[in-house]
Amino acid sequence: MTDPTRAVLLLSGGLDSTTTLAVAKAEGHEIHALSFRYGQRHQHELEAAARVASAFGVARHVTLDIDLRAFGGSALTSDLPVPKDRTPDEMGQGIPITYVPARNTIFLSFALAWADVLGARNIFIGVNALDYSGYPDCRPEYIEAFERMANLATRAGVEGTAPVLIDAPLIDLSKADIIRLGISLGVDYALTTSCYDPDASGAACGHCDACALRLKGFAEAGLKDPIRYQK
Repeated sequence: MTDPTRAVLLLSGGLDSTTTLAVAKAEGHEIHALSFRYGQRHQHELEAAARVASAFGVARHVTLDIDLRAFGGSALTSDLPVPKDRTPDEMGQGIPITYVPARNTIFLSFALAWADVLGARNIFIGVNALDYSGYPDCRPEYIEAFERMANLATRAGVEGTAPVLIDAPLIDLSKADIIRLGISLGVDYALTTSCYDPDASGAACGHCDACALRLKGFAEAGLKDPIRYQK
């Protein structure tokens, strides 16, 4: 049976997915959080996801294993070096090597399957089309297309009992606006991590695209990033 309050949420342990979780909770949703051990460079993001899920008291947090290292093609799922110290102009040119091919499509497909089982109408994803690294699966047209497909591929969508909604509340926000929104909702960003290449202790490198965008967002919001950075 469909439950209009129930939602599946993709949780990476990063700034954006954590803020999305805060938004979904503020809207009164019962959250079923979904994370992935997909062969990424480090496990610190999964530790962060577990911290965030616990702090927000989600109904259930599932971490699935899918090994995208079998395909490679990304600095996050292979031994390719993570780009560091790129300028804003460089980050705005093309699709970077940190893009994991079809990652959001894969993740959303698993979320869609779980939502169909749960009778959940909403699937939350923390993609953002302004301050991001040029990933094709973070754009509004991609989210709209996946939502159309989801309603062709599920029982609830076909029967019309509960059309699937792919909810991307941060899609049009700058990183600074996302941080301000999260702070207003009580998010503790010390729980999160964004770095592509942290050290063994989990301290962020401060030089990859993810760190650069995160630090820029905090600076523009007039706040200090509470996570640890390598010296």
